[in-house]
Amino acid sequence: MSPQSALVPLLSPREAEEVFRAGGDSICVSCKGAHLLCGKERCPILVKTYIQRQTAPLLDRLDLSGASPPGIFVGRYGYPKVSVGPLVPPVSGDTAHMDIPEGWLGRSIEEIVGFRFSLVRGKHRVDAYNVEGAGRLVDQTRELAMAAEPADIEARFSRKPAGRILLSDEIQPFGPSAPLEKFDVDNVKVERRIERAYGDRDLKARGAVLGLYRDGLRVSQIQRAFSAGLFGLGRNRHFVPTRWSITAVDSAIGIEMVKRIRDHPILNEFLLFEAGNLDNRFLVLMMPFEWSYELIEAWYPNTIWNPIGQRTVILASHEFYEGRTTYAEIGGCYYAARLAVGEYLTRVRRQAKVVILREAHPGYIMPVGVWNVRETVREALRLPPRRFDTLRETLAHIQTKLDIPMDTWIAKSAVLTDHLRQRRLTEYAAIQE
Repeated sequence: MSPQSALVPLLSPREAEEVFRAGGDSICVSCKGAHLLCGKERCPILVKTYIQRQTAPLLDRLDLSGASPPGIFVGRYGYPKVSVGPLVPPVSGDTAHMDIPEGWLGRSIEEIVGFRFSLVRGKHRVDAYNVEGAGRLVDQTRELAMAAEPADIEARFSRKPAGRILLSDEIQPFGPSAPLEKFDVDNVKVERRIERAYGDRDLKARGAVLGLYRDGLRVSQIQRAFSAGLFGLGRNRHFVPTRWSITAVDSAIGIEMVKRIRDHPILNEFLLFEAGNLDNRFLVLMMPFEWSYELIEAWYPNTIWNPIGQRTVILASHEFYEGRTTYAEIGGCYYAARLAVGEYLTRVRRQAKVVILREAHPGYIMPVGVWNVRETVREALRLPPRRFDTLRETLAHIQTKLDIPMDTWIAKSAVLTDHLRQRRLTEYAAIQE
């Protein structure tokens, strides 16, 4: 039985009114999840409510013990005064999958939100710049951020965990939270490579991030340790909100790879890679020219960031050979996808002009974080590409894979528009000669 069909009988008329109150006079109130009037395959409100009902009995307590994946969370509201603490599920054993987004490709939204909602965010308010000598709760949170595998935690809260599911296209979902009175962590097996970076107080944070990535650590491990303020010159170390740390690490690794990629020979053919996940389609176009990069996202009506629109909304961010100096308009997804592209071009020791086209369809009913972009693009680049001799042939094939007309993509693309304009100038000059 699906979460949606299971939930409908559980809602009394009064409960349904409360669940859909946020919809006001919108279509949600008329539908109440029964008719899918919004066009989505599943009602996101019912999915969240069902998952919350399933986990609520496990979290209805002041004391909670379980195995942290390991995971921590650093909030951003009120920065530099932030809430930090462990992620604690009400279960023991191997919970590592709950905080390793690199392993979530192919899981359903219900699965991801389900196990993420069972992770309680313990909160302790601190000054982000006071990571040394801030007390036992902070010390244990940072120790947990160094763990290589699940660690046993016993936590006591000042009130029962509560709050909405934290959903964002920047970070993976997070469950309810509660202020910490105390927590004890046991059986911590420290990741020695992170411990070495932590112990080097003369190593800048950027150097630590790049070194750990070269040593083979998962990006999500590095992001967690970076967020806990484990890296950097001793006097400069500080907590970094989880949302910011994800993009900071993606960006730092991507920038370093692009520097090296620009010294590689140019690709000698047109390549097209394809993959999909959670009703998102990704096509990665690589062209045999010097480095440029662009991510273009098309959000269909009834998707997360285009819930009431009547037309598809298209957003894009790009960089040419010299790179960019401002934050990408499209957000963290830009840097996550660039990292994946950089990994591929580093492996093959080539540079290329790269355009990623993403169609987000209505089946993507709620955001799950930029990991979805990074890991889906990685998956696309692990698969054998289609090869073409000309851009015309490549674009014609792309049109068979995406619903939006190719002319629309080109009109929104700075990289493709610039390329086509430059080609016309080159061809005109050749004719004049």
